[in-house]
Amino acid sequence: MNAVYLAQDPTLADFGKDPWWLVLIKVLFAFVVAVLATLLGVWFERRVVGRMAVRPGPNQAGPFGLLQTLADGLKMAFKEDILPRTADKVVFFFAPTISVICAVTALSVVPFGPMVSVFGHWTPLQVTDVPVAVLVLLACSSLGIYGIVLGGWASGSTYPLLGGLRSSAQMISYEVAMGLSIVAVFMTAGTMSTSGIVAAQGDATRLTVFGTEIPAPGWYAILLLPSFIIFFISTVGETNRAPFDLPEAESELVAGFMTEYSSLKFALFMLSEYVSMVTMSAVTTTLFLGGWRAPWPITLWEGANSGWWPLLWFFGKVLILVFVFIWLRGTLPRLRYDQFMRFGWKVLLPINLVWILVLSGLRSIEDWQTQDRLLATGIGAGVLLLATLFWPSKKKEPKRTLQEQVNSRPHGSFPLPPMDLVVPPSPRTKRVVAEREPANVTAGSDPREV
Repeated sequence: MNAVYLAQDPTLADFGKDPWWLVLIKVLFAFVVAVLATLLGVWFERRVVGRMAVRPGPNQAGPFGLLQTLADGLKMAFKEDILPRTADKVVFFFAPTISVICAVTALSVVPFGPMVSVFGHWTPLQVTDVPVAVLVLLACSSLGIYGIVLGGWASGSTYPLLGGLRSSAQMISYEVAMGLSIVAVFMTAGTMSTSGIVAAQGDATRLTVFGTEIPAPGWYAILLLPSFIIFFISTVGETNRAPFDLPEAESELVAGFMTEYSSLKFALFMLSEYVSMVTMSAVTTTLFLGGWRAPWPITLWEGANSGWWPLLWFFGKVLILVFVFIWLRGTLPRLRYDQFMRFGWKVLLPINLVWILVLSGLRSIEDWQTQDRLLATGIGAGVLLLATLFWPSKKKEPKRTLQEQVNSRPHGSFPLPPMDLVVPPSPRTKRVVAEREPANVTAGSDPREV
């Protein structure tokens, strides 16, 4: 009986019954995960990027350089805290804390495991869950941008302000694509509870092909592949990670919204970035990779999804996604800002809308007979193919001549030199060429030669 109960998926009825000390333990556990994620995440990123760049990375402080990030944290704590003269002191102080609080709060609705026994109390490995838990995750992700925007505005400087404005535009653009990609998860799972979504991925999907029932994977990363790809790309844009780190582009904005920050305030912004990266990896694992459930073939073992083992599978998946974040940073160059915005609005958004339309159509014909379902699917696929083939493309404008380009310039533009202007060669050029010209003298050609 205990083994069955240990493997049980938590439901909404299992929350809100824990004693106060158990709730405190769960909150501390989530906070410790966030802090350790920052310490180990910085070390992990420097080691992985160093490996990709064929250099060692930190390897002096502690075994494998593990204490290097701890030394960096102590160094930042003892650095001078500089406050710009034109800064809004109150907002400048609270802006980093907003980003950190929102990033850590999102971990409260992430399920780390099933029902377990903690000092004799049966409790889910999750701080809390609500019927709209995924909306809580989206809210925390959106509110975290306020810390960046307010930090850039309160600095009283040009570059931080530009970084904050970029961050707000970036959040608006990619939050839409992220929200639409989660709609497919809602439609398939039938719930917005994070524990319910993990439970829905636990049962293998049954596909009927020519009267034969075939079990298919239950992970939404496979069943809803377009949503998974779009969601992960949007999370990279939401967390300001390369190649989408436009708000802190050092080649354009020095350090973006963090330019005027130092000491512990700078450390808080860095903490929020790495916690957000780990949080969004955990959310991606929950929504698309089966959450804490073991992957195949580990599931062949009956006790794989019971007890404390699911913690190992969950953090293993999160670590793989964090590695992908770092892999992208070490591989792809930073996008130009107009390319970045165009990619969000003109590529991700239309693809997401078409995919949701197709998925909703497939869901609506699930109860039809096999022949009617195949006929409706074939007609829909044909219409989509014809629309793709005959969609009007933008005609390229004919290349204008130089004189036409000059005539089309608006009134009041800078003056241009004459198009037929011929610059005379410099006399020094002739002299230099003459000095460098080799002497072509044939032996014995001089009659005065003796």
